[in-house]
Amino acid sequence: MSPILIAGIAIFAGIALGYASRILIVISQKRSLEIQVKQITVDAKDEAANIRLSAEKRAEELIAGAKQEERETKDDLKKTQERLVKKEELLDNRQKDIDRELDNVKIKVEEVKQLKEKVQEITTKRLSELERVASLSSDEAKQELISEIEKQYEEDLRIRMTKIEDENNDTLKKRAQEILSTIIHRLAQSTASEITTTSVSIPSDDIKGKIIGKEGRNIRAFEQAAGVELIVDDTPGMIVISSFDPIRRQIARLALENLVLDGRIQPAKIEEFIKQAQDEIHQIVKEKGEQAAYEVGVFNMDPRLVTILGRLYFRTSYGQNVLQHSIEMAHLAGMLAEELGADVSVAKEGALLHDIGKALDHEVQGTHVEIGIRMLQKFGARESVVIAMKSHHDDYPHGSIEAVIVQVCDMISGARPGARRDTVENYLRRLGELEAVAQSFGGVDKCFALQAGREIRVFVQPESVNDVEAKQLAREIAKKIEAELKYPGEIKVTLIRENRIVEFAR
Repeated sequence: MSPILIAGIAIFAGIALGYASRILIVISQKRSLEIQVKQITVDAKDEAANIRLSAEKRAEELIAGAKQEERETKDDLKKTQERLVKKEELLDNRQKDIDRELDNVKIKVEEVKQLKEKVQEITTKRLSELERVASLSSDEAKQELISEIEKQYEEDLRIRMTKIEDENNDTLKKRAQEILSTIIHRLAQSTASEITTTSVSIPSDDIKGKIIGKEGRNIRAFEQAAGVELIVDDTPGMIVISSFDPIRRQIARLALENLVLDGRIQPAKIEEFIKQAQDEIHQIVKEKGEQAAYEVGVFNMDPRLVTILGRLYFRTSYGQNVLQHSIEMAHLAGMLAEELGADVSVAKEGALLHDIGKALDHEVQGTHVEIGIRMLQKFGARESVVIAMKSHHDDYPHGSIEAVIVQVCDMISGARPGARRDTVENYLRRLGELEAVAQSFGGVDKCFALQAGREIRVFVQPESVNDVEAKQLAREIAKKIEAELKYPGEIKVTLIRENRIVEFAR
């Protein structure tokens, strides 16, 4: 045989042998898988049997527990039912007792009623017998007795009551006079007036030209920096500073005096001297406020409130220095509160701060009382102090005895001889100008200036001015007052339109 044939037979035999081996391996694996499947099936059946046994056991336990709970619930219900039955029996017994007591009460009431009727019958018989004997009814006898007593003691009672009333009035009036006179005499304080300076003396009229400057440059710079108006006229050796703000006026006065002494009057120097004057005035204001608070014994005030209080040193009212007026009032209020048993600290602080709104009334809208109230509330003043100071012009009702004390002290301080300097002519001229402005409008019937010119009351003709026009007219009057008149603070314009219909029944 050739080698190729032998090789082919060998290859064929190898393939056949490999195939047969593969078949044997597959058969062996199949038998092994069948055995595993059977084993898994047996294990699953055993596990299912165990689970079924466990479930049956758990179910038996649950059933037993439920039966036990059912027995316990039945026992509880039985006990509850027994208790309810006992309570119901107890309530029945109590109801029977109540019914018996109610029957007894009814019997007693009936007996009392019968006794009352017997008493009433006996009383009626007695009254009838008395009326028969006295020939008067009970009402007539009573009335006659009262009339006789009234006639007998009427005059005595009237005289005695009048005497007691007069004695009380005299005693109270005398006591009030003694207290006020004692307080006034205890405060021996100067009443000399102080007026803020509004004019500056200059050594020569040549200085006026320097102050005005080339084409008015210096005076414009000064007015713009200081916020005032300089009046340079033909008056020899005098320049007038015009401003409603007393602080600005003082700063301008001090700066102008220093400029005149320095001699170098130019915009740069003007700003420098005004800045120095502002710092100096601010320091003076702070010191004056601290001195005033220390002098009257008012402490623990907000530092900003103390500084604002110091501004009153440069504020006058009818020629009276407002800070000195407030200090004087604080002393008076403290002594008066001590005499009357009021709160001395509240009275002093309320009197010292009563006019603090005047320090800012040129800068803030509202009366000085309203400004002062807002200021004190903003800076944490005590509510009792606000109540004490806000009623000194009767703008608000008096909320405490300290409020009455502050108002009385304000009247005492302002009414002292020499305390205020306002001539009758100036006063009448101011009111006349105010009324003339309002009277110049059409439809105005009459007008009155009130509260020293702080308010003007305008009455219009209702047939000439309707409600809408009345509002516009009030605004126009206020604008004209602002434009034509000069005054501190603010003026209240009250316009009244009233229809009055009168008929006579004859």
